[in-house]
Amino acid sequence: MRPLRLVPDDTAIPFMRGRHVGVATSAVLSIASIILFFWPGLNYSIDFRGGVLIEARLPGNADLSRVRTLVGGLGFGDAAVQQFGPPTDVLIKLGPEAATEAGRARVQAALQTQFPGTELRRAEVVGSKVSGDLFRDGMTAAAMALGAMLLYIWFRFDWQFGIGLVTTLLLDVTKTIGFYGVSRLPFDLNSLAAILILIGFSVTDKVVVYDRIRENLRKFKTMPLRQVIDLSINQTLSRTVATSLTVLLSILPLALIGKGSVQDFAWTMVFGIVIGTTSSIFIASPILLFLGEKRLRRQAGAVASEARG
Repeated sequence: MRPLRLVPDDTAIPFMRGRHVGVATSAVLSIASIILFFWPGLNYSIDFRGGVLIEARLPGNADLSRVRTLVGGLGFGDAAVQQFGPPTDVLIKLGPEAATEAGRARVQAALQTQFPGTELRRAEVVGSKVSGDLFRDGMTAAAMALGAMLLYIWFRFDWQFGIGLVTTLLLDVTKTIGFYGVSRLPFDLNSLAAILILIGFSVTDKVVVYDRIRENLRKFKTMPLRQVIDLSINQTLSRTVATSLTVLLSILPLALIGKGSVQDFAWTMVFGIVIGTTSSIFIASPILLFLGEKRLRRQAGAVASEARG
């Protein structure tokens, strides 16, 4: 049997022709995402703005959509409802408006009216200081991840590769933040986890492309860097498409039929996979071309001279 190839072996797409458009479009989207981050801001969940966390046990299997509609209509802001443990248990997250004793009593009364026999097993208030610490620690974790990636690429490749990778990751992350700003999905700890996962996915894809560029720089010592990059992208395109499509197909069902925080997480992953895959071609590679068009070719020429000597 002949193996299935999503991209023909003789593909020769001149990707670098669109390098200016790709980088400019990405920069505009990232600037817009930063503006959205500050105004109107993200839809922070209880994890980052404080609120009430309620664990309830219903008399029967929980209908999450009914529970979400019920508590969402109490005037405490957007309600996050998810399955917790047995099918009868739900975890309800409400805004700081429900942090008072009267607010929690209203939630309990509404659940008892709609689902007689409901038992409130736990009710915790998350204060603003705790939520602020969570937000700061989450941002610190993301910054540390980006720093670690920079050091890894810097030692494995030349500095141009490291700067290209980290710059592209920053653009990817800001666009993901912009996705939350536009979609108004709740931004919680699951969102930070999704961003960190997407950083790892994006780095893996870019390292594959960069590694092939480095190999071709040594193999084709007189070829201009622009042609080397186009050749390398086309050579790895089949792998890039197959990997991204596999991950996308595995997460897409959760995005389409999932509920609550699981669905929000899945849609973030879908968006991030598309952004991370396209940025390897249209952002990371053009940045490397801008930074290394003279330096990398000079280094390749020096290697050739040493080999002849």
